[in-house]
Amino acid sequence: METVLAVDSQYDVSPEHLKEGSIFGALSNPSIQFLLDEGVLHKVTKGDEIFSYGSQGGSFHAVLHGRLDFYKQHDDKKLRTRTICFGEAIGFVSMIALHERVGSLYALEDSLLLEISSQLFSDFHDQYPFDFGILLMNLSRDMARTIRVLSNALVEHDVLVKRN
Repeated sequence: METVLAVDSQYDVSPEHLKEGSIFGALSNPSIQFLLDEGVLHKVTKGDEIFSYGSQGGSFHAVLHGRLDFYKQHDDKKLRTRTICFGEAIGFVSMIALHERVGSLYALEDSLLLEISSQLFSDFHDQYPFDFGILLMNLSRDMARTIRVLSNALVEHDVLVKRN
């Protein structure tokens, strides 16, 4: 994992392009630029571990380019539960809940990530309160979609188990 500047990125990180992603949708260009300027951009290579199970959850990551795989861990069991793509975020729940990471995150391909720390999240609230509300709604909407997909998978699993 390598820290890079937005101007040095080979990918389009313009606010106009990022608005196409679900967590940046409807945010103002200046607010997106603020996050880019104040956050940390990470260039990751396929296979890189972004965070590990049990690590501190003091930030979350937005995918600006590429795809990541999240592996949920419980006791000694580990399962890939989802792939995170452009415009989606990962790690927000741990940051908000103030708990350690509940799984590990790996780059499925070369990717560019924006890390937003809890301090930057607070600063964003102070500097752009209207956009902060939109960002929270976007993050909440993505969490709701994830919960629905995972709960559907639980039902499907239960149905398969009962058949056998």
